[in-house]
Amino acid sequence: MNLSLKRRVEISFIVTIMLVLSISALVFNYLDSLNKEIEQITVKSNRVSSEIDNLRISAISILKYQRKILSGSTDKQTVDRLKERCETFSSQLQTLDAIYDAPEVKIVIIQMLTYVDSLMAILNKASLFYRDTVGISSVGDLADKILESFSEFQKIQYDRSVERDIQIKSIIKKTKQNMMIVLIIGFFVSIILGLIIPGKIALPFKKIKDAIRELQDCNFDVSIYYNQDDEIGEISHEMNKMIYGLKQFEELRTNRITVENRKFDALANLVRRPVLVADAEGKLRYMNNKLYSLLQVQSEDVIDKAMTNKAIPQSIIDCYEMAIKRRSKIENAEIVIKSKKQENVDGENPLTHSAKAAGDDTSEIIEKALPEIIYEGYANVIPIRGKESSLDYYLMVLSTEVFV
Repeated sequence: MNLSLKRRVEISFIVTIMLVLSISALVFNYLDSLNKEIEQITVKSNRVSSEIDNLRISAISILKYQRKILSGSTDKQTVDRLKERCETFSSQLQTLDAIYDAPEVKIVIIQMLTYVDSLMAILNKASLFYRDTVGISSVGDLADKILESFSEFQKIQYDRSVERDIQIKSIIKKTKQNMMIVLIIGFFVSIILGLIIPGKIALPFKKIKDAIRELQDCNFDVSIYYNQDDEIGEISHEMNKMIYGLKQFEELRTNRITVENRKFDALANLVRRPVLVADAEGKLRYMNNKLYSLLQVQSEDVIDKAMTNKAIPQSIIDCYEMAIKRRSKIENAEIVIKSKKQENVDGENPLTHSAKAAGDDTSEIIEKALPEIIYEGYANVIPIRGKESSLDYYLMVLSTEVFV
């Protein structure tokens, strides 16, 4: 399925947004579950704490009325109040029994309920015969047992509070671990998507950039392969057409230049005078056959090389340097071409050296037999101007006669 570049970018953004939303939802879910668990534990703990506080008040009240009864100030009002506190205490114990599920807590609560029921039975008997103190003495023992059971219940409650704190810390730690895992997975997935998706989008642009660089190096044997039918595919197709057109144009231009060079070479060889062409950098670009035979050099020795080459006479070099410096026409500059058999100014001919070694006067005859100058004439340099000075060419024509 071929998707346009716009559609692929939209899909990339949608995938990224979905990934961010998914990670956010997971993190929110973990935070919400943590909040609910802590809230449940806290609500239950607050409810239990409230019931225990009420239970403690009832226990203290029972203990207070129990001391009054044991001190001998037994009356119907005191017994009735103690009965009310016992009923309240029993109701509070039943409420706690419905809250807790732990067996050890239920056992303690059942013990306290049993003691409270026994105390109420004694108090009912004492309420009928409140003047008779039969069984009142056992109220103190039952109250002490209720107090002991309540103390044991508080100890269990303290242990459960410690366990609750540990449980909350464990839940928070587990939630942090899960959130960290989700964030790490989301981070790596984001990196992978960040590497893959931009790479898929940028790959065709890289191909186009590489093709443009090849074109800058005048390499027209290049094409952009991209088989997607989208905006980039259209650009690639048009660029391939442009490259093909440039390649054909370059071939035509090369052929035209070759033809023109042949025409120029033919015309230059028709002229019986030596002709050479150099560019603005002082590199030799062309010589006709007359000059080749005069200098006794090959084309590979001088063409596209600097004119400071020893194969080029110094007088020609000086004339060209003056023309390039002035960027103007030079007329009737004196040119002297020496024979290659003649050594440089500081050297000697090997034949004259051997003659001198023999002590013979034939050295003068040999030096006269080998002429030093093989061509002496005048040069006219004509500048062929380009759009820039670096594109200038300079045509030199040698002549034995002065140009008028």
